[in-house]
Amino acid sequence: MATILVVDDEKNIRSHLAAYLAGLGHEVETAADAAAALAVVERRPADVVLSDVRMAGMDGLALLREIRQRRPETVVVLMTAYATVPQAVEAMRAGAYDYLVKPFSLEQVELLFERVLEVQALRRDNRALRCVIEEPVLLKSASPLMQRVLDMARQVAVSDASVLLTGESGTGKNVLAGAIHGWSPRHGGPFVTVTCTTLSEHLLESELFGHVKGAFTGAWKDKPGRLESADGGTVFLDEVGDMPPELQTKLLRFLQERQFERVGSCSTIRVDVRIIAATNRDLEGEVRARRFREDLFFRLNVVRIRLPALRERTADLPQLIEHLLSTLRARYRREALELAPEARAALRAYAWPGNVRELVNALERAVVLARGSIIRCEDLPDNLLAPERPGLATASEPSGSLEEHERRHIQQVLAEAASLEEAAARLGINPTTLWRKRKRYGIE
Repeated sequence: MATILVVDDEKNIRSHLAAYLAGLGHEVETAADAAAALAVVERRPADVVLSDVRMAGMDGLALLREIRQRRPETVVVLMTAYATVPQAVEAMRAGAYDYLVKPFSLEQVELLFERVLEVQALRRDNRALRCVIEEPVLLKSASPLMQRVLDMARQVAVSDASVLLTGESGTGKNVLAGAIHGWSPRHGGPFVTVTCTTLSEHLLESELFGHVKGAFTGAWKDKPGRLESADGGTVFLDEVGDMPPELQTKLLRFLQERQFERVGSCSTIRVDVRIIAATNRDLEGEVRARRFREDLFFRLNVVRIRLPALRERTADLPQLIEHLLSTLRARYRREALELAPEARAALRAYAWPGNVRELVNALERAVVLARGSIIRCEDLPDNLLAPERPGLATASEPSGSLEEHERRHIQQVLAEAASLEEAAARLGINPTTLWRKRKRYGIE
């Protein structure tokens, strides 16, 4: 059952659709115009809004944009008797889920709502799965080291101080950044993530600061940047150590003055955002090597929080295994699946250089490949069962710097994987990030 709002200035259409949808078991409200619809949405969020396009005052496209801004999770379907291709394209670009051309049959409406509700159910399941997998993994811990990290994060959350999260890949820096935002007075504002490794310098600059029409090839309209869209909230700069030098200068200026210009514009924009940055690099080493600006480092490094590797919080490993296995069993409908004692022992003995992300991937693979009701050692990734190799750090014998450890681990996984995509999946990163790391470390 869904909550549906029908918006149309023709009373007969409103009442007919409302009666039909209510007969399908949904809760239905109606509105005669966009102003009344927005009042309903503010009072009680709707799962789906079914709106006419041509209405007096604010039309359906303007209503669509308002709803997308106020309630981005709400699905909007537009209705019109005057459909044109440009109008349909504009509606889709503005965020409409679909477009019904009058006259339409009630069977079309029913089929459309079946699709809409299926998509919404999948989104809810995905959000719930992310919460179940990520939040308890990071935000509940029996490890004194991790408990100190969480205590510091809660303490710094109430301020506006910049936070630098450090630690190996897969330790949950993105989850902790979201938690700090959620614990902060800014929790009602946006939380916007910018991944500094996946875009070229030119595109990353536009992503951060926005651009104006004609600023470069392909800039066919004005576009606000992530900093602008995060006004009143938090911007999370993931892998900030990979930010190009020229962009570091512009970010430093923003941190000093809290203002910037869009690419191609001379107009200054001022915003109020809190910055949280994360990196798995040794930024102090990057400063010494002149690859990262020292003044920017100090601006970001007001409060530094280092997330421990999984091998440093082994007290959490049994609970993590049980929690993740339970979640993945439900996801893949393998409720009767259990770990064989030798498989459990292998999981607990492994050093987990890829941290929590690697643990999630290993268990997901095992749940998918297991035959019968038992996960055996052969269902686990080969590297969990291989004897310890030279150069791979263990929990008791760390070897070399963090970067050297990462380089060796990436080199090992690439050698074992059949493709770059498979290696990226095993490492828990996207192929673009892996390509950049391979290039940076000179791995062939």
